[in-house]
Amino acid sequence: MPDQTLPRTLRTRSWWGWGWADAHPDDAECVALGALVPGTLARPLPLPRVADLHIGSPAVEAPSSLGHLVTYDPAPRAAHAMGKAFRDVARALRGRPGRIPDLVAHPVTDQDVADLLEWSGERQVAVIPYGGGSSVVGGVEYRGEAHRAVLSLDLSAMDQVLEIDTVGRAARIRAGILGPELEDRLRPHGLTLRHFPQSFEFSTLGGWLATRAGGHYATTRTHIDDFTQALGVVTPAGTTTSWQLPASGAGPSPDRLFLGSEGALGVITEAWMRLQDRPDHKASASVSFTDFHAALPAVRALAQSDLAPANCRLLDSGEAALSGAATDGRAVLVLGFESSTAPVDDRLAQAVELARAHGGRTTSGPADSSAPADPAVGAWRSAFLRMPYLRDGLARMGAVAETFETATTWDRLPALIDAVRTEVGAAAHRATGRPALVNCRLTHVYPDGAAPYFTVIAGGRPGEEVAVWDDLKAVAGDVLHRHRATITHHHAVGRDHRPQYDLQRPEPFAQALRAAKHALDPCGVLNPGVLVDG
Repeated sequence: MPDQTLPRTLRTRSWWGWGWADAHPDDAECVALGALVPGTLARPLPLPRVADLHIGSPAVEAPSSLGHLVTYDPAPRAAHAMGKAFRDVARALRGRPGRIPDLVAHPVTDQDVADLLEWSGERQVAVIPYGGGSSVVGGVEYRGEAHRAVLSLDLSAMDQVLEIDTVGRAARIRAGILGPELEDRLRPHGLTLRHFPQSFEFSTLGGWLATRAGGHYATTRTHIDDFTQALGVVTPAGTTTSWQLPASGAGPSPDRLFLGSEGALGVITEAWMRLQDRPDHKASASVSFTDFHAALPAVRALAQSDLAPANCRLLDSGEAALSGAATDGRAVLVLGFESSTAPVDDRLAQAVELARAHGGRTTSGPADSSAPADPAVGAWRSAFLRMPYLRDGLARMGAVAETFETATTWDRLPALIDAVRTEVGAAAHRATGRPALVNCRLTHVYPDGAAPYFTVIAGGRPGEEVAVWDDLKAVAGDVLHRHRATITHHHAVGRDHRPQYDLQRPEPFAQALRAAKHALDPCGVLNPGVLVDG
């Protein structure tokens, strides 16, 4: 078992899989996980080693003026070769991580970033901005042969909180700061950004901004966009800094150009972020329903009310069973409220009553911060944080285990969910000869629609796990497109979602995006292949 008491600085990140190296399932747990999925291996694949990879000599060498910023060592180069999607983990386990960067740079200042971009443009070196490396859509790897070399631009040294405005509740923060460090530095001021994606422990502010990440809140302020006041961005064409303002109607927003740009237009180096007082009042409860579709009217009613729950996640029976929230075949709605100013028990009680009016059933009363926690809520929270490690354990057993998410309007939602379950399940059966588990949960809900999040677990074909997943992902993308559901709600486009993104975006916008790419990155070195071709 991992030693959770060790400080972060004494723990080692896994170079090939999710999170901490000491938190992965051991061989025995991997075997136990594999026993739950028909068609897996008899024993787990061995843990991959950097020493076993073929890592060639770098194709370029940085000038002496930049030498103090870069490393050519094999271990950091291998660790920066990929993100943390299933296909990344499966490739690493098979010793096929893809193109490994020639060098890794750790800039400290905006001028360092500008100098690295200038040199890279002159030498036709692809630059892949890198935050925490938690991308699950191929956003931090290089694919292709158009560039002579690849530089991974790691912003982790740019991790300061530069200013805190306690009056306006905002802070100027460097992009390379990880989630836990950010919250630690805000805590003495009684403030919080309170943006908690599942990757919170291993992702950075800059990564959240560059991917328009979804976070803690299931309603209202669901994306990092909602907390962004201003951005500082270094591009090959120059540095751009927007004004810190509460709001502005002065033309198209410069911040909106770079939010979600995934490092293809520039490198986000800092941001002014809106903060809030830390919540002192919290309450949670769970409500169960006979099945997932029966619960949708209740969730829609909650989303269209003014109750604004912080947590409003609906788990189908499969997700509820995986997390331990329920094992009786019922769907489970997990509700949570929080406030820094007043108790939230009344709001939770109203939400529970609304869910009951739509056929929900409670097994325990609402739990405030002083009452025993609802077991289903606690089970879901624990499973939520542990799930990426279990996915990696299943990958070691040759299983295909991954997730994808989307968003669509309420009227399209039931048919979309049924189609994904049916068609992705059928594709998995064709690919592996065995039935697959296709589960669904709602992670974020809005007055006009919701974001379903799907989990797929299937036995793989030994040595062809990546090909199986790519086939399933293609089927899923086709379903989403036919039902006019977005290719991603909060995981970005990267390289994995490019084909569907190209179909989703209007062509005049694509032309404008290509023009912006050419203007800001005239040499075409910034994260090539992401969002738009140069």
